Amino acid sequence: MRSEIWHDQAAGLRRLLGRSPARVFAVVGARAGVGATTLVANLARVFALSGKEVLVLDEHHSHENVAHVLGLRARYELLHVARGDKGWKDVVLHDGGGVSVLPMARAVQALPELLPLEHERQREALLAAAAGKDIVLVDAARAGHSVSAALSVGDALALVLDATPAGITEGYALLKHMTALNGRQAFDIVVNRAGSEREALAVYDNMAQVARRHLQAGLNYLGHIPVDENLRRATQLHCAAVEATPSSDASYALREIAQGLLRGPESTDGALDGAMRRLMRRPPAAVVRGAAARHAVL
Repeated sequence: MRSEIWHDQAAGLRRLLGRSPARVFAVVGARAGVGATTLVANLARVFALSGKEVLVLDEHHSHENVAHVLGLRARYELLHVARGDKGWKDVVLHDGGGVSVLPMARAVQALPELLPLEHERQREALLAAAAGKDIVLVDAARAGHSVSAALSVGDALALVLDATPAGITEGYALLKHMTALNGRQAFDIVVNRAGSEREALAVYDNMAQVARRHLQAGLNYLGHIPVDENLRRATQLHCAAVEATPSSDASYALREIAQGLLRGPESTDGALDGAMRRLMRRPPAAVVRGAAARHAVL
């Protein structure tokens, strides 16, 4: 029975993916260790298994990023391209199955110190890496500069939290910060490590009411990921659960979340280019600071 559901999910994903290319989805965790990176890595493999080319913009450092989860080793990152030391093809990692990863943790954090030419190199490299891709996933940093924070308010952003009092509190705090930062009023919600869907929905309903009342923000329940040993084991083995144990509860839930993303609004034209341009805006004085500190990051 579960095998039939799996094949039905795969067929549904193929139909949804056929609607439009270049979908951009950002995912951010309410706190470190909540499982957002694992979610991104598995979503990337779900989309790739449906025959699509996927690019992951990896805003986290090694040992806690998508490249590490997928067993890929990054020697360089986008900041090396901005400095003119490497070309974008030297930086992008490939898993051999349709997923590419662009490490960019230091690049986005160094934006205030970059010179205009370095900004432009970085933007062009990002757009070149994304060219021809069907899906772009952003494993977004919570603080500082982030592509997710600069995306249009109409582009998809999923918040991942766990079903604990601390998780709910931190999730709400991040929602409040992001609504104040760029006026975003629509968020997808994923509840990780939920004991049941009933528990996950209770968490979502509580947060949705508070967000609507105090932030005038609308939340959309994207799904939950159950507590599943298969997911933890696959992560330890640096592989995706949707491939290692495709019939597990976690894999079923991950494919449901992928379908939910695809049912949402399509990305705006030039979403990534617009996000990078907004990230690069800074006071003129920052150019002077950048000239003084341009070699301090690497």
